Amino acid sequence: MLERLADLASEHEQMERDLADPAVHADQERARALGRRYRELTPIVQAYRQWRRVCDDEAAAAELAAEDPSFAQEARQLAVRRAELEERLEQLLVPRDPLDGKDVILEIKAGEGGEESALFAADLLRMYLRYAERQGWRAEVLDATATGLGGYKDVTVAVKAAGRGSLAGTPDGAWSLLKYEGGVHRVQRVPVTESAGRIHTSAAGVLVLPEADPVEVSIDPGDLRIDVFRSTGPGGQSVNTTDSAVRITHLPTGIVVSCQNEKSQLQNKEAALRILRARLLALAEEEAAAQASAARRSQVATVDRSQRIRTYNYPENRISDHRVGYKAYNLDQVLDGDLDAVIAALVEADRAEKLAARR
Repeated sequence: MLERLADLASEHEQMERDLADPAVHADQERARALGRRYRELTPIVQAYRQWRRVCDDEAAAAELAAEDPSFAQEARQLAVRRAELEERLEQLLVPRDPLDGKDVILEIKAGEGGEESALFAADLLRMYLRYAERQGWRAEVLDATATGLGGYKDVTVAVKAAGRGSLAGTPDGAWSLLKYEGGVHRVQRVPVTESAGRIHTSAAGVLVLPEADPVEVSIDPGDLRIDVFRSTGPGGQSVNTTDSAVRITHLPTGIVVSCQNEKSQLQNKEAALRILRARLLALAEEEAAAQASAARRSQVATVDRSQRIRTYNYPENRISDHRVGYKAYNLDQVLDGDLDAVIAALVEADRAEKLAARR
């Protein structure tokens, strides 16, 4: 481990010199890549340098304690601090998800429960939009199919991280935090459509995809079938007098993406291509790693109440994440975008699992 840490410290120092060179910034793509790598290495190198200082201080205190016992307590305290830093370094060296620096395409789909499920999908949308706002991220609704009561049959959102997340040590990309949201979300509450006051259970599915840059996923225009049609609103009524909605079929894979949120056909086409690139990138990742494939497919196999990752219980104001046993009674705050504690529990469980695999 020490040899690797020394190599990373040398790499970090070289990057500092490179990033100070104006010639490097003439190539924006290289500068961005260097910046991302520099930010990844900075917490590791800072902890390593601190560990070295503590080791030196501990050795000096132990040497002095041999002559003067009054230094023994200081030596013991430094030994404890050294052990803490070694534990932190071991955690920081856990392999990072290579997609953590990416932004995401997030899809929410109503499932079992009819109109109540569509209303819950709208609540989830608001929760993620508020969470993005709290993080200082930018969120853009790319496409949505609304229902008559203000719910959504499905809605697609692009989330772009403009800066670091609020969780300490997390990389810049929205994927690093939102990737844990993929799965079936179950709600227990009295629906607005329920006249007898009975509690109903319904579900909505969330699919999270890393957004692909155009250079990462090359799409041959000849592989696309593009159809245009008129946008429709709740109940199927036409909301546009022109054929502005776009449906793109990727012929080699059979992936179909539709967008009708914008008034311009060109804007809808660009939005559909963004979603298509994200789906193609996810498909490539799945084919490259069977383990990743199984994990991603399991996000939303079917939007069925029994395949839940999380439950939102309104009568008890309770939020429960079934993957890590997380439970709290602040559902109202979570639905207002305060997801930090929930996601922190998932991040920590993921880190602990990777750390255990290394030992």
